Amino acid sequence: MVFPAAKLLDLSLCVLLLAIAYYYYRMRSGPAERVADRVRTLNALKITQTDEADEVADTFAKRLVKRMADIGDRLPLLDAKRRAALTQNLVRAGFRSRRATALLVAGKFFAGLAIAIPAFIFFQRVPRFGDFFVMRVFASLGGFMVGMIIPEYVLAWYSGRRRNEISLYLPDALDLLVICTNAGNSLSVAIRRVSSEISMMAPALAQELTFTANELQLGGDSAAVLRNFAERVDLPSARSLVSTLVQSMQYGTPITQALRVLSRSERSARLMAMEEKAAKLPPKITLPMMIFILPTVVMIACGPAILTLGSVFGQLLK
Repeated sequence: MVFPAAKLLDLSLCVLLLAIAYYYYRMRSGPAERVADRVRTLNALKITQTDEADEVADTFAKRLVKRMADIGDRLPLLDAKRRAALTQNLVRAGFRSRRATALLVAGKFFAGLAIAIPAFIFFQRVPRFGDFFVMRVFASLGGFMVGMIIPEYVLAWYSGRRRNEISLYLPDALDLLVICTNAGNSLSVAIRRVSSEISMMAPALAQELTFTANELQLGGDSAAVLRNFAERVDLPSARSLVSTLVQSMQYGTPITQALRVLSRSERSARLMAMEEKAAKLPPKITLPMMIFILPTVVMIACGPAILTLGSVFGQLLK
């Protein structure tokens, strides 16, 4: 019995993929990977503030979250370095739970499957190329890679929106911090009071300030705590605030005066940013005006004249 060349190629590709998957599984299940998993777990525990899934009743949603987290922990998709980068991005987006990284990895995997399986099924309807199993496998692999990337883009979008919200209300928080320090409050007490005052209009900034106040209250290196705040917020204004506070604590200069100068500079920078956006508006609105508004104006202005000329030429031709 003679097999066609396409069938032999499909069979050899399946065997090769199975061999690669088995080799990858054996490499991932070695002692080095177990050590990396342990290091990843310890790094995740360092940034843990709450672990609500272990404290809440055994509901369906919590069981589902726990199962997804277990799947994300066992998936050999990302190494420890990549998971640490995802953990940092999750912290910047406001997700500090111990299971956040595992849930994101599980979400990436299931999103990849959600695109890879339909791509494998419907690619066989593509003329000529859909008859080959190899092309369907490549299409499913491409869909799986796209699905793996989508959750990270969603996370980056959410993190950017949260960062914009923090940058919008940070000058107001600095003004309140100046008032609190003028009243004689310490830095941790002032930060906690500011976080409670702005919790309604800026919950993201209030959450970061509350976390920073808790770390300052526990003691330790205040400069390291403030630098962690700047790293979580990931804004140039937050880094300027942290550097100002650290220098004030190092050299003994008044914190109130430094905060007042920083607040004034932040408001000036905010005003300049708004003026820059206003200056960019005319070039951006030119093309939509030419596409949507100018044809309508031409039709309104020239339409009656064109209709009148058409009727006149029609009478002349008769």
